[in-house]
This record gives sequence, C-alpha cells and structure tokens, in this order.
Amino acid sequence: MATVEAVVRQQLATALGGRRGMLEAALPTLLFTFVWLVGKDIQSALAVSVVTALVLLVARLVQRTTVQFVMNALFGIGLGWFFVQLSARSGGSADEQALAFFLPGLIWTTVYSIGVAGSCLAGWPLMGFMLGGVTGEPTAWHQDRQIVRLCSRLTWVLVLPGIVGVALQGPVWLAGWSGMMDADTAVLALGTLRFGLGWPLRLAALATMTWLLARDHTPLEQPAAAVDVVERG
Repeated sequence: MATVEAVVRQQLATALGGRRGMLEAALPTLLFTFVWLVGKDIQSALAVSVVTALVLLVARLVQRTTVQFVMNALFGIGLGWFFVQLSARSGGSADEQALAFFLPGLIWTTVYSIGVAGSCLAGWPLMGFMLGGVTGEPTAWHQDRQIVRLCSRLTWVLVLPGIVGVALQGPVWLAGWSGMMDADTAVLALGTLRFGLGWPLRLAALATMTWLLARDHTPLEQPAAAVDVVERG
C-alpha cells in the first residue's frame, strides 16, 4: 500500500536532485568566491563559474539525464551577472560588484523563506501541495490532521536552513556594502556561511526529514489510478 511518507520521500528526492543535483547547484558559486578572493578579477570569477556550469550541463546532456539543477545554477549566475552589471554601471567598485553577485541569492532565499514559513503559519504547508500533486487531489490532504501535522513539520525543517542563512548572511552583506566590514572579509564570510554552514544545515535538514518519514506509515487515500502510478514508481 502506498503511504504518505513514501510519496513525500519520492518528491523530495526529485526536488533536491540528490548529491549530484546539490553539487551542481553549489559548485559554480563556490568557484566564483574562490577565484574572486585569489585574483580580485570579477570577470574571471564570472567566467569560471559559467564555464563550470556549462561543463556540468554538457555532462548531463551526454548522459541524457535531467538538466534542471544545472539550469538552475546557470539562471543564478545570470542573475548574479545582471546585478554585477548594475553595480558597475552605477560606478560601483570591484568590491561592490563582487558583493552584488551575492545579492540575488539573498533576495531569493528571503522571499522563499517567508513564503514557505507563511504556508505553515497559514495551516497549508508547502509539503502538502507536493503530496497533492502526486495524488491528483491538490487539497484533499488538508482534511487529514495527521497528514497536515506531518507536512507542517517537514516544511519547517525544509525552510529552516534558509531562515538561518538569511539571518546570518544578511547582516554580513549589509556590513560589506556599507563599508563597516572589509569587502574581502565580507565575500569570504558569505562564501563560508553559504557553503561551510549552509550546505551542512541542508544535509542535516534532509537527514531530519528522512528520519521523520521513516517513523510512520500513513496510508495514502487517493484515486485508484494514482495509487497504481505511485506503487509502480
């Protein structure tokens, strides 16, 4: 019998892309940070991040696997490049341009965290809609309090790394932009917080969600055709 936990596990694996998907999302920005700190050349840092993402894209195309996570990385680089150009056109220094590269990520994470946390506070957690997308009944899960509680817990765990990231990176970015902190120090701190702390938090969140999903086996009530699709998957 299909269970709520099994369906959510499957949806999480698809959404996060596993280890490879997470690496593809992180590596271009990680290399941008490293190249900038070593050479202080914004164009070289951007070029390395783009080339890295393109290499990852070619590998996906050759293997005929999903390019979703590489495209996400390329989209993020494109936004970063756009903000860098805005900073340059407004007379921003190389240090300010480097900080501008990180701004779209901070804005996106802030909006995402507010939206996801808001879904929990409103009693309609995001994870529930992921479940509803599989069952074919987008809101039927909300009638079962046990499922709502499970989805709320999972959603809070999912969004927690983003909330922590914004709470720590936001003040650092502002300090670097305002001159209260040396730009090199700010870029290093942003990179360290994003990857040295951010990714371990995401992995811990994933482990916590896996533990929560392994504890129970809630029967999934859905149309017969949908159950057949889930069980075959």
